[in-house]
Amino acid sequence: MKILLVAINAKYIHTNLAVYDLQAYAKQYGKEIEVVEFTINHQQDYILEEIYKKKPDVVAFSCYIWNFQYVKEITADLSQLLPSLAIWLGGPEVSYDTTLLLKDMGQLKGIMYGEGEKTFLELACHYIDSSIELGKIRGLVFRNDANEIIANSPRDLMSLDEIPFCYSDLKQFENKIIYYETSRGCPFSCSYCLSSIDKKVRFRDIELVKKELKFFIDHNVPQVKFVDRTFNCNPKHSRAIWEYLIEQDNKITNFHFEISADLLNEEDMEIMSRMRPGLIQLEIGVQSTNEKTIKEIERTMDFIDLKKVVEQINSFHNIHQHLDLIAGLPYEGYESFRKSFNDVYALRPEQLQLGFLKVLKGSKMHAYAKEYGIVYRSNPVYEVLYTKWLTHDELLRIKRVEEMVELYYNSNQFTKTLAVLEKVFETAFDLYHALGDFYEEMGYIVQSPSRIARYHILLAFAKRYDEKNEDLYKELLLFDLYLRENLKSRPEWATDLSIYKEEIKDFYRREEEERRYLVGYDNFNAKQLRKMTHLEVFSSRTIKLSTDTDHKIMVVFDYNNRNPLTFEAFTQIVGEIE
Repeated sequence: MKILLVAINAKYIHTNLAVYDLQAYAKQYGKEIEVVEFTINHQQDYILEEIYKKKPDVVAFSCYIWNFQYVKEITADLSQLLPSLAIWLGGPEVSYDTTLLLKDMGQLKGIMYGEGEKTFLELACHYIDSSIELGKIRGLVFRNDANEIIANSPRDLMSLDEIPFCYSDLKQFENKIIYYETSRGCPFSCSYCLSSIDKKVRFRDIELVKKELKFFIDHNVPQVKFVDRTFNCNPKHSRAIWEYLIEQDNKITNFHFEISADLLNEEDMEIMSRMRPGLIQLEIGVQSTNEKTIKEIERTMDFIDLKKVVEQINSFHNIHQHLDLIAGLPYEGYESFRKSFNDVYALRPEQLQLGFLKVLKGSKMHAYAKEYGIVYRSNPVYEVLYTKWLTHDELLRIKRVEEMVELYYNSNQFTKTLAVLEKVFETAFDLYHALGDFYEEMGYIVQSPSRIARYHILLAFAKRYDEKNEDLYKELLLFDLYLRENLKSRPEWATDLSIYKEEIKDFYRREEEERRYLVGYDNFNAKQLRKMTHLEVFSSRTIKLSTDTDHKIMVVFDYNNRNPLTFEAFTQIVGEIE
């Protein structure tokens, strides 16, 4: 007997914690249960072939909005290739309207709904040793031998301490994000979210959590992403974990948390202030700064409090913050969303994610969609098309802004240039809107320009809107480029450095003798130092952004000493040229 647990992830670097938890919980049948992972970038023919070659007796797919269309099509073909195969689905995308789904998908044997570990174990018992009948397994909706659909009663919620640790062997997770869970459920009632349905928040025992986190730390795992919906909803739990991470820090592993910022207090701030730069990163769902919208979606969030917290964390210079907005929410029209964007952008998070409302089955937003005039895609991912307050044309404009924010702001590759270019426009939103229009006009949207090409495009864009400062933008873009890498070839707009060759030689000759600026290069000579770092000459106007008498300034870019949050090279002004 072979049971196959199948995950189809959004990206290669992702893993599916759910299927590994199911496998770990059913470890008594270890030889009979196998996990296979694919991505939505794989051809469906490839996924179909790989499953077929394994000749499973039972296959269970983990279903989410991003993969469900794939699952529907693959299972339809799979049932024809292997007619005796029992096909099961589970996951958030199929935990509602289960009977209707079974009627529509004749290829399925059944669906596991709700929390899956115990349900899957009993399902494995049914197939492997026939020790339990399908009709007695809670959390199942299935098709019996008479082709009747049977809906069993739901399963009670379980203790998270019962779930075995699924990461004993890390080889299969190399170059991938490790996902980890210390709680389930959410105390809040956001109408667009499914997590709020499970109001009973349960926590994994803190000593068990510490033991498992130590395993990740001892194995130098690059990143562990907590999937807890509101990690800090229990301050005692979250603070104990943060203190432990400080105590056990290996200077390598980064931990990602989704939190509610306005729940943080001074005790949390004090803990965070002591963290190594890059130890943790925080994802904070703002969603909107429109008070009426926040109230309507039943979200607990005071933007004034949130702003204070985000700004205080920013002042520590040690924590990456990722702030989220959602377009398409009730009472959020185009101008309101523009304001929400500008409010959040002004907080200068390391990442600003613009999402678009997904009307999830089982959520309150789904029940109220008609009342709100929300029209959304009929197939997964159920994304909003327009609302009473936001037209489809306006939504398309916001999508273009989102693309530009992703390319230029979230990439952290244009920090110096954007800081100056923003001042040319009334608001930051208007900058990215204009940049999106420029991309569309020039045909770049279809071309998907390379990273280096995006610097050239931004220069052309800056020239159109602020032509008098073209030389300034050339230097800012050059500065941004060298912050990221020691370029082998200089862009065409860069000044000729050969006219400063003697000054550059003198700097490295002095540095070999004095070791004044470059820390950690003690065993390298001037020639080696020059290869490992970069010395550039800029106008003082570019460096100081002032209108003082202009003169030339030498800046060294140190690539062995990077900012742990932005990965920018460490820079120092090392001299002036009259």
